[in-house]
Amino acid sequence: MTKTHLDSTTVKSISFTAFVSDFLQLTKFRLALSVVFSSVAGYLLAVDQVETKILMELFIGGFAVVGASNAINQLIEKDLDALMNRTKNRPLPKGHMSVLVAAIIATVLTILGIMVLYAINIKTALFGLLSIFIYTCIYTPLKTISPLAVFVGAFPGAIPFMLGWVAATGNFGVEPGILFMVQFFWQFPHFWAIGWMLDDDYKKAGFKMLPSGNPDRLTAFQIVFYTLWTIIISLLPATSFTGNLHLSFPGAILILIIGLYLLYYAIKLMQLKTKDAAKKLMFASIGYITLLQLIYVIDKFI
Repeated sequence: MTKTHLDSTTVKSISFTAFVSDFLQLTKFRLALSVVFSSVAGYLLAVDQVETKILMELFIGGFAVVGASNAINQLIEKDLDALMNRTKNRPLPKGHMSVLVAAIIATVLTILGIMVLYAINIKTALFGLLSIFIYTCIYTPLKTISPLAVFVGAFPGAIPFMLGWVAATGNFGVEPGILFMVQFFWQFPHFWAIGWMLDDDYKKAGFKMLPSGNPDRLTAFQIVFYTLWTIIISLLPATSFTGNLHLSFPGAILILIIGLYLLYYAIKLMQLKTKDAAKKLMFASIGYITLLQLIYVIDKFI
């Protein structure tokens, strides 16, 4: 049968669609967008008038930096990803994408991300570069060595919220420090809930993600402990000790309510010690950080 032009076009279309799908998986597109959302929230908290150019640069640069980190992570862990059910269908372990193509994507995104963030200011670019370095060079290899990996990984994970403030002001002070701490402490209940849910899968690859090494009472206690600290730090902007970062009394009440909601699910996990309870906590933590950032921003502008 003679190949028609239509057949050729269809094949190219399918190939392009497959590549886009692989690219989105390699860069963890949805995760990258949530991280960029944090950066944008931090930016809005720092400004009285939005500069569209800076906001777009923050969006593009932030996405590129997170995408690069995720791509490098998957390059390093491609053999380990093949061992776990949740990651075995990623582009590299599945063979949908070559190591060379993934490396090119990671390199281009790294350069693009740092250049775009540098166009905002040098401190924003340095924090972006630091995020990539810690995530790929320390956190990623440490995951098979020690549960301290989650502590190390919390540093690059906490940078985006404060990055927006630094992008807007060019300065790092008490305000971005508070934003950093909020997202830093939040990550422990969030990622330990994920680690609890996927403990069996993680152990197939030798990942040490839970503080005690197992989904047990000690891990659950630490989840509750860090949840309490997350709530306390989240309320600090309602005091007079956070510079230009303010939270009204009604805003503080809302933050307390969603904090107690998160704490409820953390305590339920300590009581039940089940994967289902961990899953509920994981979703509660996502809702918490999203609502917190929205409340902070809305509270500023009303």
